[in-house]
Amino acid sequence: MRKVFAITFLVAVLVFVLYGGRSKESSTKFDTAQDIMVITRLDGSGTKTTIMAALGLTGKPDPVNAIVGVTTASTLEIVRNNPAAIAFNSLGHVVDDVKKLKVDGVEATVENIRNGTYPFSRPLSVIYKESSLDDPVNAAFFAFLKSSFPKNVFSSGGFICLRESASDYTGGDALLSGTIVMSGATALQYPMIDIAAEFGKLYPNITVEISGGDSVAGYIDAEEGRSTFGLLAEKFNPDLAPSCSVLTLCMDGVAIIVHKDNPLDNITMEQLRNIYADDAGANAITRWNQLIR
Repeated sequence: MRKVFAITFLVAVLVFVLYGGRSKESSTKFDTAQDIMVITRLDGSGTKTTIMAALGLTGKPDPVNAIVGVTTASTLEIVRNNPAAIAFNSLGHVVDDVKKLKVDGVEATVENIRNGTYPFSRPLSVIYKESSLDDPVNAAFFAFLKSSFPKNVFSSGGFICLRESASDYTGGDALLSGTIVMSGATALQYPMIDIAAEFGKLYPNITVEISGGDSVAGYIDAEEGRSTFGLLAEKFNPDLAPSCSVLTLCMDGVAIIVHKDNPLDNITMEQLRNIYADDAGANAITRWNQLIR
């Protein structure tokens, strides 16, 4: 985990050095002649998997000058500080100091994800081995995840809870002790920290260790037994973890975000493809004045 944070810090510093000086100037006038700073994510990211699948770019290389946002938080930080940036990020984590774009005229809202009109959404899930639930510590946490409590965390965070009719948690042996390890998608890491904190109030002798990374790490760690629960921010692919089962907790949208000073309000799917496709050729969109007239 320290390695991930170190990479995140170095990326943030590099981006600030290269682009940070533009922020103050752009607060009064947005420079449409500037190049678009394309922010992508690591290849193992469920957020990236969702976007690239919808754009028909699965498995294709990133644009040569694209900058990798290592985590959900670092991606937000890059866009927050750089007027030229465009990125995609978990809707449940997008805050007001960046701007969400409409996609083909449809806003990135919980309602539009529910009704299927917004094009980018994915489930947030945990994967686990059924045999691990023979341990009463793991079984207690799994029952807590299936109870009504987590929906409060997800609903307040802008996610779409799928367990509206879940029963209240009835509790168990408060003297249980042990360690639960979770790892994987950062989109799920942060709400899981809140859920684990409440679980800890009921079971003070159980330690819950949560580390981020990406959905691929969630698959590998759960399959190889390094984690009790792997965290996924994409549709479960059983081929990547054949010995694991899945519990889907909520749905999350993926928002297209830009700096708050950017005057653009809407972008089309075709325009996004031509920003993120390395082989767009003559159709490539590389400057903001190709979108803002």
